[in-house]
Formats: sequence, C-alpha cells, structure tokens
Amino acid sequence: MNKITALLLVILLSFSIAACGAKSGEESAVKNGASPAGETAAPKQTDAAATATKYPLTLKDTTGTEITLQKAPQRIASTSTAETEILFALGLGDRIVGVTDFDNYPEAAKSKPKLGGVSAPNVEAVLAANADLVITGISIKDDALGKLRSLNLPLYKFEPKSIDDIIANVLIIGQLTDKNKEAKELADKMKKDIDSIKTAVGTVKPDQKKKVYIEFSPGWTVGKGEFMDEVLTLAGGINIAADTKGYNKINEEKIIQDNPAVIFYTTGTKDKAGLTLDQIIKGRNGWDKIDAVKNNQLVGVDQDTLNRPGPRIVDGLRTIAKGIYPDLIQ
Repeated sequence: MNKITALLLVILLSFSIAACGAKSGEESAVKNGASPAGETAAPKQTDAAATATKYPLTLKDTTGTEITLQKAPQRIASTSTAETEILFALGLGDRIVGVTDFDNYPEAAKSKPKLGGVSAPNVEAVLAANADLVITGISIKDDALGKLRSLNLPLYKFEPKSIDDIIANVLIIGQLTDKNKEAKELADKMKKDIDSIKTAVGTVKPDQKKKVYIEFSPGWTVGKGEFMDEVLTLAGGINIAADTKGYNKINEEKIIQDNPAVIFYTTGTKDKAGLTLDQIIKGRNGWDKIDAVKNNQLVGVDQDTLNRPGPRIVDGLRTIAKGIYPDLIQ
C-alpha cells in the first residue's frame, strides 16, 4: 500500500511540475510579445497610424512663435515659392488655396489663386483665401510678416540657412499636414542624392579643388551662412566669397585677384539694358583676365533650382558639381 501511495505521489508531482513549466513558458512568451495559446495576437500598428500626426499640434516656427493646429489643415495658403514646391511634392496640391505671383513650379502651381509677392504678400488676398494654415518663408519682410500675423490665422514661418534646414522643413511641413510618411520618403531621397554627389566629388584632393564664384543677381554674390554657399562647398568648390557673410555686393577687383576657375550665374536674369548675366560678366573691365572667362568656364544655373530652398536644391547642387567637375558627375 505504501509503495502504491508513493507511486501516485510521484505521478502527481510530475504533472504539477509539467504544468508549472508550461505556465512559465507561456508567461515568458507573453513577455516577449507572443500571444498565449488559444488567443489571437493583437494586430501591429500600421505604418500610417505610426506616423500620423496627433492633433491638436503645437509647434514653434523659426521666429519662436507658436502655432497650434486643431486638425490637419485642408486649406493651405503659401506665400513662399520654395514651400509651395514642398507642398506639391508631398501630394498636397488639392489643399493649396493660394500661392505667390512668382510660383511657376510645378505646372499646377501656375493656376492657383495668387496672393501677391514673396516679400510683401497681399494681406487681403490671404484673408480672402480662408486658409486654416498660412506658410511663409525666407524672403518675407518683417513688416509684411507682422501684417500677416495680425490676421490671427495659423501661420508658420520658415527660414532655412542650410541644406539640413531645407530637409528639416520638408519633415515639418509633413508633420503640420499629416503627411509624415511622404515627407520622410522625400527627405530620405534628398539625402541619398546629396550623398551620391558628395561621394563623387569626394575623390578630388584638397589641393586640386577649384576656386569658384557665383553671381545670382547682377552685382550680387553669397558668402558664409547661407545655403547657396553650402551648395558650392558640397559640390567640391572653394567659394572665393567665403570670407564674407550672407549676401553681398561684389568687389570686382577682388574677384579678379581671386581668379576663379569656374563662374556660375543664374539664367533668366537681365539688366535694364536687356543684357543677360553672362554677358554682363564677360563685359566687365579686367574680367577677361580671369581664368573662368579666358577658358569659357561660365556655367548657367536655373535660378529657381538654386535660389529656392526646396526639394529641387538637389538639382541645383548637381548642376554646380557637374560644372566644376564634369567628369565626375553623370
């Protein structure tokens, strides 16, 4: 009898240990994200849900002014050409209710209602657009910005100074408009394209880098602290105006002395006499001594791709890099 009792106790103990082991294994699986037996795992969060903007949303713009959006904006007024291009690139064309008089890209921007200039938008036109988000940019004057803010509309001001700022602006607009996925895809593509250009020109030795000069408007060039200077540097060039800061009136004698190997100018620009910018440059006294002029190394760049801090800045960078090192850029 004692042997039978002992045998039963052993059997019961074995079942108890097995049950505990199964329970322990189940608890461990649950901790690691698996579902207990007999239960269906909760569906994972979709990409769209994971990247969706949560409203109400409050952000500070480049001036430190807060903007609060209660929901995704459906009527967007853009008073800056670069930001208009970003909006279209994110698939927001149907939500745009107004653009500047200078918006010409993409083609659909030309048919949008006009809101005046980039430096001084038409306040009445902006108000009449009945926008639930107003976007403005780098060119607006302070007094014009004040007038727009007086409308008490949700307004976000952008002021990019670098390529990183431009890419960050893409992501911010994506967040404001609940287009985070599209914004990330665009930002990633821009980074990839920029990296490929940097890699190509990165093979140039420091002592073989060419001195370059850019004139984006008659008599005007750019120094440190602006994205246009960064474009020249990323393209592997040495900006001869890098000893200055911001946008500057040119010193003709200094440019002759610095003797750039390549001169860039924006196309589509003319003076009052109707001369194009390259004609103006070639006609200046003493500039025929500059290597770039002697060797016919004047390269025209589409003013919109270079001047606008938007997605097409990558195209401007590629043009600049190819103009300096044509054998390295496809």
